[in-house]
Amino acid sequence: MASYLLPLLWAVPIVCWVLYSWYCLFINYLTARKIGVPLVIIPVSHENPLWMIVDKKIFIPLFERLPFGSGNFTRYNWRGWEFQDKNKSHLEKGDVFVVVTPGRNWLYLCNAEALLDVFQRRADFPRPLELFEMVKVFGPNLSTTDGQQWQRHRKVTASCFSEQNNELVWTESVRQARGMLDYWCSQKSTRSIADDARTLSLHVLSSAGFGKSYPFQGYLEASPTDVATSYKESLQTILDNCILLMVLGQDFLSQSWLPKRLRKLHQATLTFKQYMTEVYEEEKKCIADRKPGDGNLMTSLIRASTGANVTIDSENQGGLTESEIYGNVFVFNFAGHDTTAHTIAFAVVILAANPSVQNWLSEELRYVLGDRDPEDWNYQTVFPRLKRCLAILYETLRLYTPVPIAKSTGKEPRTLTVGNKTFVIPANTMLIPNHVAVHTHPRYWGHDRLEWHPSRWIQSKKSTSGDPKNSIDDESMVIPYKGSFIAWSEGIRNCPGKKFSQVEFVATMAGLFKDWYVEPVIEGLEDLDMARKRVMRMVEHDTGQVLLLQLLHPERAALSWKRRGIC
Repeated sequence: MASYLLPLLWAVPIVCWVLYSWYCLFINYLTARKIGVPLVIIPVSHENPLWMIVDKKIFIPLFERLPFGSGNFTRYNWRGWEFQDKNKSHLEKGDVFVVVTPGRNWLYLCNAEALLDVFQRRADFPRPLELFEMVKVFGPNLSTTDGQQWQRHRKVTASCFSEQNNELVWTESVRQARGMLDYWCSQKSTRSIADDARTLSLHVLSSAGFGKSYPFQGYLEASPTDVATSYKESLQTILDNCILLMVLGQDFLSQSWLPKRLRKLHQATLTFKQYMTEVYEEEKKCIADRKPGDGNLMTSLIRASTGANVTIDSENQGGLTESEIYGNVFVFNFAGHDTTAHTIAFAVVILAANPSVQNWLSEELRYVLGDRDPEDWNYQTVFPRLKRCLAILYETLRLYTPVPIAKSTGKEPRTLTVGNKTFVIPANTMLIPNHVAVHTHPRYWGHDRLEWHPSRWIQSKKSTSGDPKNSIDDESMVIPYKGSFIAWSEGIRNCPGKKFSQVEFVATMAGLFKDWYVEPVIEGLEDLDMARKRVMRMVEHDTGQVLLLQLLHPERAALSWKRRGIC
């Protein structure tokens, strides 16, 4: 008898959970129907943590093989579906539609004017802070606060992203790029583009963020083990395992019975926090002794929060508390590491498949930089002139934006005008600015919207002299239609590290491509043109969202670097 009851005991909670989910789905459907926009109904919530683990890896491929497997379930019910869909859903359904789930409704928006309205109405469409609570690893920060608290964090942190810090970013990025190039050129071919880009990004953050500089080390090179690298290795461990850290939390990771990998992660958090504490105390002493700071993010944040005439008040205005400084330092590293690294990896691999763009880029670099040594590339005079480098960044981000954006209606219904219609969006609705769709919509980007053409970002006056060098001086960046390019978000809550990432990317491109070019390694019976097409197919079809949008198997694109001839 007991053998028959046991399966029933297991089945009852499962059946109850299924029935409750379907009930919630029905209620959310009734709520969404009142908005008056097209609906997509899926039976599993985007936010279900178990589903996020198995969606694209197990269940979606399984359902796609079934005769009835095509449809909304396999089209919309997995992380990163937006990248594969591009703008198709909005061309079919209009600028706004709702995905109904058992958890809550998700409104997807692809209209430049409406998006600007959403970004400007920060109080009406706040960030869903519950999605960002897990980044409160070392303390409250920009991502976990709103209202007056956020304004205080923003005021202090914005002062740290200064031109003095950008100069540190420029110098270190050039140095790291040259070291990375030396490493790549020492090999017949390399498959570690993505891993090495992460190392470069880590080292730039170490220098510009903490004043610690390291020589570049390639993926296959052994890491040094002396005590001086304990900070770097702890930060690397944290960034490599940030999802585990944020989900499990430091308290859980402190348990001695956990596997070695988790215990190592816990030790890394202790080492990293100890280092921040040491810097905090040392910098306070320097402030008391009236010694100048060196301009890195950590010390600038401390000075902006603890200097004279600053009142530390976590409830109102003033500086940041010690834990808030630590929290923001972690977010700077978390937000600025893989985002830039993935973008550099995308750009290098795509450039390998586009020799004409490499020539166009090299033409600018050789003209602006001349024969000067990299140590003499002055940030103030050189960076503003490298518009083609910046165009490559913008075009790469247009098609491969690493970070999705999320808003919500909060606790109250909100009105939103899209085109010539005004909708009432119910409370507790997720509002998703669909950056993939708006970045590829023909309304804003024309017939070649799905193609990677950095030159679309450059406009040039016609040179009367006919000298191509004069035409480079006459070039300027195209300003896109307002609201159609939101790679760094928009409005007052845009990314504070926007200029930091631009400087890092442009300096890296300059260090890599002035005198060298890259091409894919030929495989089998291919010729070079076939190899380039294969690499582009890999980029288009083997890109997906893990935590961020990234190349899933970049090691499949072996690349080779060669020195340019003297023109």
